[in-house]
Amino acid sequence: MEHERKNNLNGMEMEKGNKESGSRKGLELTMRVLALVLSLTAATVLGVAKQTKVVSITLIPTLPPLDVSATAKASYLSAFVFNISANAIACGYTAISIAILMVSKGRRSKGLIMAVLIGDLVMMALLFSSTGAAGAVGLMGVQGNKHVMWKKVCNVFGKFCHQTAASVAITLLAAIMFMVLVVLDAMKLP
Repeated sequence: MEHERKNNLNGMEMEKGNKESGSRKGLELTMRVLALVLSLTAATVLGVAKQTKVVSITLIPTLPPLDVSATAKASYLSAFVFNISANAIACGYTAISIAILMVSKGRRSKGLIMAVLIGDLVMMALLFSSTGAAGAVGLMGVQGNKHVMWKKVCNVFGKFCHQTAASVAITLLAAIMFMVLVVLDAMKLP
């Protein structure tokens, strides 16, 4: 009788463990889909960011100002290109990792878990570094730098600056998603 009760308890504990493991897998899948959507959105928002304005330039105070068309595009600054590229890489990696995890279902080896953990760690580092680079350039656009005589450009290209700021914020959220995924992956390791 005692032996039957132990077997019954072990069966309940295993069922409870399977439910917890299933909810953890659901959470991981949700986090990966969210990271995919965020990185795709950030790359798209920054990739299409462009604004053209007519700017008046005074060459000589006695002459009338000269109107010149000026354009701001993300491809003009290497930090923004890096941010777009990092988001595109993270998006592609996330799609592949979702496919691998869906195919492997419950048969995840320690090697697969470690490979995904390392991939998530690399994506987290890549997105945090691209956020820092794009954020620094964006801050330069907002504040300028009087020491090297770089003027503020966000007062002229407001729409472009808002799009780049939104993309940097979304990239930061995607990097945080990967940080949570690293923690979830690390919890799976024995």
